[in-house]
Amino acid sequence: MSWRIETKCIQEGYRPKNGEARVLPVYQSTTFLYESAQAMGDLFDLKAAGAFYTRLGNPTTNAVEAKVAALEGGVGAMMTSAGQAASLISVINIAHAGDHIISGSAIYGGTFNLFNKTLRELGIDVTFLEPDATDEELEAAFRPNTRLVFGESLSNPALRVLDIEKWAKHAHAHNVPLIVDNTFPTPIHCRPFEFGADIVVHSTSKYLDGHATALGGIVVDSGNFDWEAAGKFPELTTPDETYHGVIYTKQFGKAAYITKARTHIMRDIGSTPSPTNAFLLSQGIDTLHLRMQRHVENARAVADFLLHDDRITFVQFPELPDSKDYALVQKYMPNGTCGVISFGVKGGREAAIKFMDGLKLAAIATHVADLRTCVLHPASTTHRQLSDEQLRECGVTPDLIRFSVGIENAQDIIDDIRQALDAL
Repeated sequence: MSWRIETKCIQEGYRPKNGEARVLPVYQSTTFLYESAQAMGDLFDLKAAGAFYTRLGNPTTNAVEAKVAALEGGVGAMMTSAGQAASLISVINIAHAGDHIISGSAIYGGTFNLFNKTLRELGIDVTFLEPDATDEELEAAFRPNTRLVFGESLSNPALRVLDIEKWAKHAHAHNVPLIVDNTFPTPIHCRPFEFGADIVVHSTSKYLDGHATALGGIVVDSGNFDWEAAGKFPELTTPDETYHGVIYTKQFGKAAYITKARTHIMRDIGSTPSPTNAFLLSQGIDTLHLRMQRHVENARAVADFLLHDDRITFVQFPELPDSKDYALVQKYMPNGTCGVISFGVKGGREAAIKFMDGLKLAAIATHVADLRTCVLHPASTTHRQLSDEQLRECGVTPDLIRFSVGIENAQDIIDDIRQALDAL
């Protein structure tokens, strides 16, 4: 039976049997019992599936992974301890010292630093391109050692929309996959696999959780990329001697990439989510479809208010008809984007900070995309380590305020913004 996505949010991942708990249990255990050495050996040889150590798999975590994979339309998924870990693992699973990747420049500041500093220190070179890069600019960025292309479906905090189909076309022409961070729109509002993306990552700490209670990330494998035909990924198509010569594409087929991410990278790095955090994430996803609808409705109301207030210098919300990405929104996110708005206040950086200090409902918090309205000044917080040039590349101006519209009453949110502006 094929369910619609609203039903999948609630029903996928965990199917209790007769007499079992109706709600997904928390398996708060590091280890699991097996009755024979052979059974345990088969697990370590990747000949059998099952939980044998929570670093590599846990029944609670596995259920949530199955749920998110179903929402995105993938063949498998792997949770991580944080969104940063998901981004890192998605890359180093197939890119190594001496390799090169291409990334959109309008990405989350933490991901920009991960790529621009840490990956370079690991010997992986990076070329950053604007999300609206031309075909010619995209083509010119590829090198013989390019292993993947990365972008955000809806960037944080610049709110630029990636032309997924175009970026996927160029990636595939060079026999490499496209990885898309789909954190902001979530699979409720954007389905990257349907437009050619091969891998999706999320910071699950944001809308998927929705309550700001559990750190986490996830990597989802579409199963669509042909690693053998590409001819560039020996880590997937030749024997892995650390698993007695297993060839991932031969033994695991479409799930080769995500299996290697778990059995190799997670095994060695250990950025494992806690079962309790996985449980909390599952609880959040149950209502994801309802919350995303309210986030978008509220954001539209707030954006309309800001557009008509002469104390606001600019409003960045891709659903606005005059947004430079409006046509892309209609293509990739026709039912809505998310609840995040970026805008500027007359008076620049100082006015922005004073405005934020005057808010009473909206909290100043190093977070975004949960059910409570919150606000942040990226240039002095999440992106403060970037140079002015790097800030511009990420789409962040000194006066930009990132406003994450929650699911409270929209008029109360607007009234809070108005009184803070009145106090300037």
